[in-house]
Amino acid sequence: MNTNQIARTASLMGEPARTAMLLALMDGRALTARELSLVAGVSPATASRHLALLLDAGFLVVAKQGRHRYYRLASPDVASLIETLMQVSMPAISPVKTGPRDQALRTARICYDHLAGRLGLAVADHLVASSALVLQDNAHVLPGDRLNKTLQRLGVSEGAQALAGRSSRPVCLPCLDWSERRSHVAGRLGALICSHCLTQGWLLRRPGTRALQVSEPGARSLRDWMGTARWREVTDA
Repeated sequence: MNTNQIARTASLMGEPARTAMLLALMDGRALTARELSLVAGVSPATASRHLALLLDAGFLVVAKQGRHRYYRLASPDVASLIETLMQVSMPAISPVKTGPRDQALRTARICYDHLAGRLGLAVADHLVASSALVLQDNAHVLPGDRLNKTLQRLGVSEGAQALAGRSSRPVCLPCLDWSERRSHVAGRLGALICSHCLTQGWLLRRPGTRALQVSEPGARSLRDWMGTARWREVTDA
């Protein structure tokens, strides 16, 4: 084990400006160096140095389009690392009510390319209750026998077939939710459900935040899918 490399990786996350950049990319979108410099509160030249370090370490990838260069997180593994660090860095959730922004993030947000917050937990709980997923040793999430029917009830007409094919990314795996302290569903399954909800207009992105807004059609469709009692776990907390 290369302890120097581990220490270097940790040090990259230890700089506030770089951390701010990484958090800004946790919604799965790509941003320019200028946009990331504004997020981090540093000059464009300083942002370029930070981005070069993150690229070299494999945290980010960059794509050129015309005159612009767009940066995004390199992989779901990087997003999972950031989410885990957020979880261990947050104090225990207090019963005192937090501000509107915190509440919005805890209700529904995007975690790289899958759902998190109370909505993400409700989706995971419904998949398990429907035998679409099986929790094993509180660590591994495996597709269950009813995955296909459960996805079709959500409106994913191709069902489990959408997850077929060769891919280095797991079909599903748990991702520890930093606000709820339980695991929501990541992997290709988590990405498929999130993408479907966004495409249908059930969930809407909010400018400048990872929080997601649930539209009226989305509330009806998700409530019908997971049941009224479980939907209240999302909206009444």
